[in-house]
Amino acid sequence: MQPERTRHTSPSERGITGIETAIVLIAFVVVSAVFAFVVLSTGLFSAERGREAVFAGLAKTRGSVTLSGGIIATSDGTQITDLSLAVVLAAGGDSVNLAASGNGRTVLTYIDAGVTDPDLAYTVTPLVGDADDVLEHGELFEIAVDLTQNAQIDLSANETFTLELKPPAGSYLVVRRTIPASIDDTVIDLN
Repeated sequence: MQPERTRHTSPSERGITGIETAIVLIAFVVVSAVFAFVVLSTGLFSAERGREAVFAGLAKTRGSVTLSGGIIATSDGTQITDLSLAVVLAAGGDSVNLAASGNGRTVLTYIDAGVTDPDLAYTVTPLVGDADDVLEHGELFEIAVDLTQNAQIDLSANETFTLELKPPAGSYLVVRRTIPASIDDTVIDLN
């Protein structure tokens, strides 16, 4: 029987296994770092998009206008000739430009069963606050509509109509009312 030979490695061959292991380990670390960077970047991008969506939603709702009281209708005995409503800012809302003309103006839309006026003429009168057309905190404005300026609008007894106040920024104020059966009174509260 022949004696078993043991292989002796030279000093230069011993380190090769360690270097190969180190290279593989470094490759795993680099790949893991790149993967972690991609995951974190995607997460940060998604979080930023979510934040933008939240702020856009807040901006849309913060400029809200709300009714302060009822809608007052004026009658000539046969039809409604004028409407007026008092508005204030909703709690936490931003200022709203209620100007009836110019850039960045508020639009008032009238809708009933037979007529739609997408840009109804109206006037704004500050009841409480300064004399500009910008509704700010603590101010109360009256919006008056002369329905006789649009020959198509003929609001009479038992008719339902909708007014949509659309400021340049913020949510719409939508008001739906029904005219009572009797419009003999000159002034009618449409609560």
